[in-house]
Amino acid sequence: MMDLLDLLHETMSSPWVYLAIFAIAVLDGFFPVVPSETAVITAGVFAASGAPYLPAVILVAGTGALIGDHISYALGRGGGTRLLDRLPSEGRRRAAIEWARRGIATRGGLILTVARYVPGGRTAVTLTMGAVHYPRRRFLVFDALAAASWALYSALVGYLGGLAFEQDPLRGLLVGLGLALTVTMLVEAARWLGNRHRSARPVSTTEPVSGTPVR
Repeated sequence: MMDLLDLLHETMSSPWVYLAIFAIAVLDGFFPVVPSETAVITAGVFAASGAPYLPAVILVAGTGALIGDHISYALGRGGGTRLLDRLPSEGRRRAAIEWARRGIATRGGLILTVARYVPGGRTAVTLTMGAVHYPRRRFLVFDALAAASWALYSALVGYLGGLAFEQDPLRGLLVGLGLALTVTMLVEAARWLGNRHRSARPVSTTEPVSGTPVR
C-alpha cells in the first residue's frame, strides 16, 4: 500500500502530470474507456497537499475535454450519420444515441452539460451533434461551458476529499470517487425518470408530427 502511495505522490508532484491529465481528457472525448474523471479527481485529492497546483489541473482538464469533444464532433460531422445508422436497433449504444437526439431536439446545446455526467453520454451527444450538423459556433459555446464545469467539479470533488483526509490521500481518493459516483447515479436516476414519464405520456393525435428544429 505504501509503495502505491509513494508512486502516486511521485506522479502527482511531477510537472508531467499536467500533460498526462490533458492527454487523458482529450482521449476520453472520443474514446470513452479512458478514465478522465478519475484522473482529475485523483489530481484534486493530491492538490490538497500542495502538488499538483489545483487551478492548473482545472485548466488542463477543461482544455483537454474541450478539444476531445471537438474531435468527436468532427468525427460525427464527417460520417457520423452512416456510423450511427449502422448501430443495432437494440443495445446501450443505440439507446444512448436516441437519448442524445431527443436531448438535442428539446434542450439544444444545454444537453452537453448534462451529458458530461452521464456514463457514455458525452460521446453520444458530441457525435450526434456532429452528425446532425449542429452549428459549430453554438457547439463551441455550450461545450466550453460543459468542459469548464466538468473540470471544476471533478477537481473540487477530489480536493474536498483530500482536505478531509489530508493525512490519508487514499481514503480521500475513495471519498472523492464516491461523491462523483453518487452524483452520476442521481443524474442517471433523473434521466431514467424523465424517460419513463415521456414514454407514459399519451401521444396527441390533434397535433401534426414534425421534427423539432435544432436550436
